[in-house]
Amino acid sequence: MYKIQTLNAISDEIYTQLSTDKYTVSKDEPVPDAILVRSAAMHDMTFNKELQAIGRAGAGVNNIPIDRCSKEGIVVFNTPGANANAVAELVIAGLMMSGRKIADGIDWVKSLKGQGAEVGKLVEKGKGQFVGAELRGKTLGVIGLGAIGAIVANAASRGLGMNVIGFDPFISVESAWSLSTTIHRAASADDVIAQADFITFHVPLNDKTRGTINAEMISKMKDGARILNFSRGELANTADVLAALESGKLERYVTDFPSDELIGADKVVCIPHLGASTPESEDNCARMAAAELRDYLEVGSIHNSVNFPELQLGEPEAVRVLVLHENIPNMISNITAAAAKEGINIENMVNKSKKDMSVTVMEMAELPSKHALETLAELQGIIRIRTFTRE
Repeated sequence: MYKIQTLNAISDEIYTQLSTDKYTVSKDEPVPDAILVRSAAMHDMTFNKELQAIGRAGAGVNNIPIDRCSKEGIVVFNTPGANANAVAELVIAGLMMSGRKIADGIDWVKSLKGQGAEVGKLVEKGKGQFVGAELRGKTLGVIGLGAIGAIVANAASRGLGMNVIGFDPFISVESAWSLSTTIHRAASADDVIAQADFITFHVPLNDKTRGTINAEMISKMKDGARILNFSRGELANTADVLAALESGKLERYVTDFPSDELIGADKVVCIPHLGASTPESEDNCARMAAAELRDYLEVGSIHNSVNFPELQLGEPEAVRVLVLHENIPNMISNITAAAAKEGINIENMVNKSKKDMSVTVMEMAELPSKHALETLAELQGIIRIRTFTRE
């Protein structure tokens, strides 16, 4: 039986992938083979040596210590695209709120409670302060054309009549094919920023992107531009954004990541991190994360890992030895030499790498001895060895 620990409440959709005859799932599991997590902070956790994998039911993994997991041979998965529709729909709502003062108007209407028959007259008298701009014919800039960015771009172009310009230096073939031919491709982020009336960001948070939305970037934008940030709060330098709003350089800032500085600030719309908060999204993420863990635990297949390479595997033909190791010179030759010395006959071998991490898979007819596997494990750069046999 494989043991799965859950760190957050998670949809029962996981059981469509994790059969009860092979898996036990519990938030109290002390020695898990894998962990399912949503937003729980894991940086201060100590991992048991049996832990093989972590499945994040969502796209962002900043709550997981990725570098430490890599060093301990723990494969970390996420679920890109599983919550894309939910987030994209909220971005479209944010786009509406950035153009027109909908949120401000709703708050103001609440203040009319108790005015009785005068409400209608007060509404007609006061509504002028909430006049806003239509979206049709305006230019939307999309920075990041992954699953979410592509849906937003297509919806804005096809459904809202906007001119859409996008930039993504790492766009996947799948995302590229999904884009409407009406989306204009920019050569750089600066090209997008210079032309857009509305700008939405859909990029991961890392050391390179932290603080991307800052005074320097804002200075290149049109006067009166509107920014939407539904990726991560830390993408923006809050002080720079507030200063630009106060000066009039920016007209609106809409974000799904409130902070004390942003709440109540003029021209800011804060949404309480509702991006993926739909039953459909939670089900999709749970089902996808569970399937990724199942495939890795049972056959060693790796799909949507953030720290190890993509590796699509079926059932082992007889015996499979999966080796997680550092991506360093001579690693494969060292593995094969050590295997030959121990009398291991490799019938088929695959090696894949992702940045500093690699996976080597060896198929063979017979299970190597415990001594042979221990000898392999002692090679410099080897992190973890797993074995699989055909059922």
